[in-house]
Amino acid sequence: MTAPNAPPTTTTTTQAYGESWYWDNRYAHDPSTFDWYQKYPSLAPLLRLYFPPTPHHPILVVGCGNSAFSEGLVDDGYDEVVNIDISSVVIEAMQKKYANRPQLKYMKMDVRNMSAFDTRSFSAVIDKGTLDSLLCGHNSRQNAGKMLEEVWRVLKDKGVYILITYGSPAYRLPLLKDLSWTIKLHVIEKLASGNSSHQTTDITCPIPLDVNGGSVEGAVGMKADVHYIYVCIKPPLCQDNSERVKDESPMEG
Repeated sequence: MTAPNAPPTTTTTTQAYGESWYWDNRYAHDPSTFDWYQKYPSLAPLLRLYFPPTPHHPILVVGCGNSAFSEGLVDDGYDEVVNIDISSVVIEAMQKKYANRPQLKYMKMDVRNMSAFDTRSFSAVIDKGTLDSLLCGHNSRQNAGKMLEEVWRVLKDKGVYILITYGSPAYRLPLLKDLSWTIKLHVIEKLASGNSSHQTTDITCPIPLDVNGGSVEGAVGMKADVHYIYVCIKPPLCQDNSERVKDESPMEG
């Protein structure tokens, strides 16, 4: 009989990325701080552009792990950062670590079912690798769709979903376009240090997108070693939620 926290014999490591047992085991054996893809300083200029620090605009970080990213948000002036992860091991560790930082809240939760949060609860949702993890696992398209629907639901009107991913537009746009986002694309070099001071491109300048994302290769190069950052803006709605208004600027009002 397989132990509760042991991987099924037919599951590869990458296929297990969407499973709680994998992350519980990882964080139990290696509690050291780790940031997926990029550290806070490298992403800060883009975050400030789309949702500058404003009182009472809560941010949700999904698949937070034991990253120091959310600490960077609070140090930069964001006053309410909610973090969720599927691993109870890492959530308990982070709750203890930041017990004296009331701006940081940590909750065990599956991003595919965030029913503990009310609809339109957050001004921004930040995802560094969580969607990518689900896309590595079983039922990847179905799980990714559930996650994106939940992200859409918990975002306020004109809220912003920031997706940092290795997935090029050819692979990510078909998923994102299942919902009616206004999508902007930015790129950032893959740097192990996460140090923005050595970036050769301006992260705040969006890359032109055509329908299939083909224009990106011409803008950044066929073999560019970059992370793609999709800024997905939830459209504003009229009070009866039946008609969109023309103003599509994020985080206004």
